[in-house]
Amino acid sequence: MTQALVLGVGNILIQDEGIGVRTLEWLQAHYAAPGVTMIDGGTMGLDLLHYLEGIDHLLILDAIDGAKTPGEIITLADDAVPAFLSLKISPHQIGIQDLLATAQLMGYTPPQVVILRVPPAQLQVGLDMSTVVAAQVEPLARLAIAQLEAWGYRVRE
Repeated sequence: MTQALVLGVGNILIQDEGIGVRTLEWLQAHYAAPGVTMIDGGTMGLDLLHYLEGIDHLLILDAIDGAKTPGEIITLADDAVPAFLSLKISPHQIGIQDLLATAQLMGYTPPQVVILRVPPAQLQVGLDMSTVVAAQVEPLARLAIAQLEAWGYRVRE
C-alpha cells in the first residue's frame, strides 16, 4: 500500500508564517484518507526527517518568502522543489530545503514531492493571520485534497 505524508509547517506565532499549520488543522478537522498521515511539523526542521522514510508521496503546506503577491497559492513539484543545504546563522534556521536535501543524502527522498505555498502579507508576532492569507486556508486545503486524489488516495469527509 502506498503511503502519503501531508506536512503542515511554519510558525503559528508569527501571523502568516503559520498558513501551513492552519491549513493542516483545517484538513484534519474535515477530512481523512487511508494511507495518508497528516503531521503538524511546525518549526521542527530536521526532526521531521524520520517521517519521510518509506513515504511514496510528500505534500508540504507552507508559507514562502519573497516578493510574490501575498495570498497567491504557489505550487512547486518535481524539479521545481528546492532541496539544498544553505548557510545558517543559527540552528533554528533549518527549513524545508534543508530537510529535503538531508533526505536526499540519507537516500529516502519520497519519489513524488509537491509543495503548496502562500506568500505572507504580515510577519509580526501574533496568532492572527492577515485577512488575505487567512482566506486561503480552505482553498489551499482543497488543492491539497486534489493533489492527494491525483496520487490515487481516496479522501473522505
